[in-house]
Amino acid sequence: MGSAEDDSSLLEQALIQDEESKRYTGDGSVDFKGRPVLKQNTGNWKACPFILGNECCERLAYYGIATNLVTYLTRKLHEGNVSAARNVTTWQGTCYLAPLIGAVLADSYWGRYWTIASFSTIYFLGMCTLTLSASVPALKPAECLGTVCPPATPAQYAVFFIGLYLIALGTGGIKPCVSSFGADQFDDTDSQERIKKGSFFNWFYFSINIGALVSSSFIVWIQENAGWGLGFGIPALFMGLAIGSFFLGTPLYRFQKPGGSPLTRMCQVVAASFRKRNLAVPEDSSLLYETPDKSSAIEGSRKLEHSDELRCLDRAAVVSDAERKSGDYSNLWRLCTVTQVEELKILIRMFPVWATGIIFSAVYAQMSTMFVEQGTMMNTQIGSFKIPPASLSTFDVISVIFWVPVYDKVIVPIARKFTGKERGFSELQRMGIGLFISVLCMSAAAVLEIKRLQLAKELGLVDEPVPVPLTILLQIPQYFLLGAAEVFTFVGQLEFFYDQSPDAMRSLCSALSLLTTSLGNYLSSFILTMVTYFTTQGGNPGWIPDNLNKGRLDNFFWLLAGLSFLNMLLYIVAAKRYKQKKAS
Repeated sequence: MGSAEDDSSLLEQALIQDEESKRYTGDGSVDFKGRPVLKQNTGNWKACPFILGNECCERLAYYGIATNLVTYLTRKLHEGNVSAARNVTTWQGTCYLAPLIGAVLADSYWGRYWTIASFSTIYFLGMCTLTLSASVPALKPAECLGTVCPPATPAQYAVFFIGLYLIALGTGGIKPCVSSFGADQFDDTDSQERIKKGSFFNWFYFSINIGALVSSSFIVWIQENAGWGLGFGIPALFMGLAIGSFFLGTPLYRFQKPGGSPLTRMCQVVAASFRKRNLAVPEDSSLLYETPDKSSAIEGSRKLEHSDELRCLDRAAVVSDAERKSGDYSNLWRLCTVTQVEELKILIRMFPVWATGIIFSAVYAQMSTMFVEQGTMMNTQIGSFKIPPASLSTFDVISVIFWVPVYDKVIVPIARKFTGKERGFSELQRMGIGLFISVLCMSAAAVLEIKRLQLAKELGLVDEPVPVPLTILLQIPQYFLLGAAEVFTFVGQLEFFYDQSPDAMRSLCSALSLLTTSLGNYLSSFILTMVTYFTTQGGNPGWIPDNLNKGRLDNFFWLLAGLSFLNMLLYIVAAKRYKQKKAS
């Protein structure tokens, strides 16, 4: 009888403990003071408006500078076209390389919250410096007198570029952390919150494009018509609002503790596995070294289950006879945990999927280059209004703003019925669909160019560098397809690199996904250089001459469509071979 009562008492205690544990997050997140967090009071969608508001305002500030920067350099700093274009691309490249710095600081030492807070302050100082350089008479170059334009002084250049590169540095701390920090507000161990996290990435990308839409329309108009001081000042004001929005949500946030340098941990695995290269890896993975308690040896990280691939790295977790005898397992350069080894394995497994994003980014880069060049050779007159060719990119933003809610509210529920997956499609399936749409986008651009060249030939305009009477609005489909491809691929990348990355490397993996944008731009420039070199041999005008009516820009678009198709095939192979992360 007593035994039954004891069993009943133990069962009641277990149920109470289970109910108590459900009240708290199971992913190791803490509140601002480092205490375990109650699900009911923190995180989830209640914390997200502050993060989404921060991202929207920050992107508005960024695009408020980036969209029209080349115009400011040529008209106000009196730079040549080549010099201005080089300065813009160098700055933008820095903006997408700098996240590697912010990511390492966030994952290693500061955590995502303080990294965002610190680099936002740097960003705001850069915005203010840039505004001063365009407002204070002593910091602005003199206006042109007729065709004579006095160059900017070294001091004027210095103030302007200090402001510009402070913004680039600030971007480096914000971009890799803010999407991950938003996703941190949803508990990975809660199935309901996991579904909401997938939705968060959609609305995160939506907020980016709202900021971009306001910048490419309202802010650009202010800069062109009301002055550059005000045109830079308004984005600076919005950056201040971004910081305010971020700090307002502090009591509601969930925080993940930084786990130490991911680069150091990876080097330790390589060093330990090399030192033990002569040791045999046991068939039973339970014999490999791992901490005995529930928590991982890496701060802020769950334990990772052992995987059978890349077994050469498992040697880092093999306990040698000398270590077993001494009982000293503290030298991480000689002995690593299974979780630490699996971190490196995950990054290596991610690499093929990551690499396919570079080709997609090269296709995306055409929106601000070859699509605009194509548009300049078409009829931009709509009634009494003349459309700037570059402004067609607004349709890409409109496409994203259209597709995000459609995907989240219509496509996902329908797909969920067929696939049985929480988010409708897996991250890999979602990215694959986007890569297919990018092939259609390049094909649409090529078909339109064929039509344009046929009309130029029929009207005898081949030798005339003048626009063809074909409305520029026919470019809308290719911009709309590119926006749809973004919603599938870029948002899929955000999800994939957050969900599949080790817990203590999420900022670093977000930075690596951003790096594909930078490398895609470089690849686009390389392809353009190679195409120009090979197609201008023997005195030929080439595919992309100054007079596009004599060129074959359609062949360039078909080349990118072909590369995108091959990239998609390689992606399918990589996606099929990819093994999902397993966290305890």
